[in-house]
Amino acid sequence: MSSDASSTQLDVAYRVCKQIAATHGRTYFLATRLLSAERRPAIHALYAFARLVDDIVDHAETDAPQRLPQRPDPADLLDLIEKDLRIALESPGQPLPAEPHRLVLLALADTIGRYDIAAQHFWTFLDSMRMDVPGTSNFRDRYTTMAELRDYMAGSAAAIGLQVLPVLGTVGPVAEAEPAAAALGEAFQLTNFLRDVAEDLDRGRVYLPADELAAFGVDHDLLMHCRRTGHTDPKLRRAVAHLIAINRDIYRKAQPGIDLLDPRVRPAIRTAATLYAAILDRIEDSDYDIFTHRAVVPRHRRLGVAAVQFTTAALRNHR
Repeated sequence: MSSDASSTQLDVAYRVCKQIAATHGRTYFLATRLLSAERRPAIHALYAFARLVDDIVDHAETDAPQRLPQRPDPADLLDLIEKDLRIALESPGQPLPAEPHRLVLLALADTIGRYDIAAQHFWTFLDSMRMDVPGTSNFRDRYTTMAELRDYMAGSAAAIGLQVLPVLGTVGPVAEAEPAAAALGEAFQLTNFLRDVAEDLDRGRVYLPADELAAFGVDHDLLMHCRRTGHTDPKLRRAVAHLIAINRDIYRKAQPGIDLLDPRVRPAIRTAATLYAAILDRIEDSDYDIFTHRAVVPRHRRLGVAAVQFTTAALRNHR
């Protein structure tokens, strides 16, 4: 393949990733508008890869081999993606199989090489995702303690924060910013778990630690009753309020790390953190109604926060 053809294909790959981010990650996509133009494609590629894997895991039951015999089961798909990503990283320029994920991996491999991102963060991420797939040796559909859940999030969320960090850039050694980046990834994911209780129950999963729920008298049977009736039991309200407090504490611990980033990217990350934490406000505003509607931050609120950060960035850049 000529260099021109290769460049054209890479451009297409990044455009595909941008479309995936724009379609599925409204909060993140809005925040990326505050990044410099050269950084945005890399963030889109990282998001598109995470979304690709997440979609495979989320459809683990509906994509089972007995229903779609022409394609691998989810565990095999994750293995295939890891294999192809390793090929892309170890043998740049070697054509990848004509799989649906090829363009995403093409952009991802370019991003990893361009920003010198440690490949281990991607293997750690994929290992955690295998924990979500029935039939794998490390499959889990619920977690006993917050410590167990954090072990899972170390790969599924903290690893993503560590993937993104080299793209954002830091004012000092990257290692100094890594704990905060990992914490912010964890904070984002715990927010998702609190918002998506109903959706996860429908998939046979619970991502809220059983011991934290039990302290308020909540067990799996009560969760399923709430799902069937669409009513949040007072015990569950108190448990969710408690977990929201834990979640906000993680955001607070991550906050100082934003000042360790390149000043030009801080507004984007503050926007993402502010908007994602605002989902917790929406859960509270709905009286913890997590079963009949999905908490989202209104568009005017998202645009308002982005406008403030955009103005702050513009003033800083003109000093």
